[in-house]
Amino acid sequence: MDTAAPGLLNRDEMESRRLLAAQDLQTGLSQSQVARKFGVSRTTASRWNHTLSGKGVESLRKRRAPGRPSRLTADQLKTVAEIYQAGPRAAGFVADRWTTSRFADAIFAQFGVRYDPDHAGRIMHRLGLRERRRSQRVAPEVLYTFTAPAADLPEVQADVA
Repeated sequence: MDTAAPGLLNRDEMESRRLLAAQDLQTGLSQSQVARKFGVSRTTASRWNHTLSGKGVESLRKRRAPGRPSRLTADQLKTVAEIYQAGPRAAGFVADRWTTSRFADAIFAQFGVRYDPDHAGRIMHRLGLRERRRSQRVAPEVLYTFTAPAADLPEVQADVA
């Protein structure tokens, strides 16, 4: 019997695995055999079987993870994008550059919805207003460079007693 390769699966691959397991369960394979074949625990195979017998194959399909609803409507998000495009000076700031803190303050001033600056950055990214920047790390060989000791320094020896 084939065993699934270990690793991370995306949502589509997980759905495919559940649907293939459902076919095997419907053809008479035991939950233990399905668990071994797809590389999951027996508890997971049992849960799939219980869902399959109670609600059918469609219940094993992927669902959108709801998460917390946005505090801004779609129209407000369009306005937020317009505020960003107009620039920070138009929003009442003295600087010419948006920061996540300024952007969060602009959203609060316009809509009365307070966001953490980190989340304001995620909103900027989600709306396609900026790309996420990764911090640039300095290579270790640049941090730790060897410099030869100066010739005029006296020699120091450790006093071992």
